Amino acid sequence: MSPAAGEGAAEGRNDRDNRDDRDDRDPAQGQDAHNDEAAVATQAQAARFLLSTARERGLTIAVAESLTGGEVASALVSVPGASAVVVGAVVAYATRLKAELLGVDPERLKAVGPVDAEVASQMARGVAGLLGADIGLATTGVAGPGDSEGHKAGTVHIAVCSPWGTIGRELHLPGDREQVRQGATVAVLALAVALLDAAAEGPPDGPAGSLG
Repeated sequence: MSPAAGEGAAEGRNDRDNRDDRDDRDPAQGQDAHNDEAAVATQAQAARFLLSTARERGLTIAVAESLTGGEVASALVSVPGASAVVVGAVVAYATRLKAELLGVDPERLKAVGPVDAEVASQMARGVAGLLGADIGLATTGVAGPGDSEGHKAGTVHIAVCSPWGTIGRELHLPGDREQVRQGATVAVLALAVALLDAAAEGPPDGPAGSLG
């Protein structure tokens, strides 16, 4: 996604004095740290579960990312043994790269922009084809902090493609920029698991519509 799509640099924060004074600490900061740790733990669990499921079925995974900027791939490769499943990833942050590298329809990008369900689906299919993987994951959206091109911050589209079909979701995630990115990461990993679970309930050549 291009910087115009709401993925500009996050505002920096001033470091607090490094003092060992418990009474002077902001309780809200402690809660934020706890929330961040919980989000990372959930992300790691989702990655481990997806990799385990894919490995059991002999499937490989590729990732196309925009607003998450490599966070999905990072979550996956942080799991030992990920190389047996993960083929690679493409961070197509600029809108033009979605077309040039992932094969997203440039006319659609011109008409609706990168924050779009069909764009996410095309990204997922494109990265799977480009890297020769069975499963393709994709994220695109507005991380914030502000709105962009008519889309509110937290508007995210995720998609997962497989030999059995492609599924996608539109998300409206709360929180700051980092929380939106973490939420999108967990959501696309969970969506991939849901697709594999749905496929396991029927024959691989079943109708793609049953996965939607």
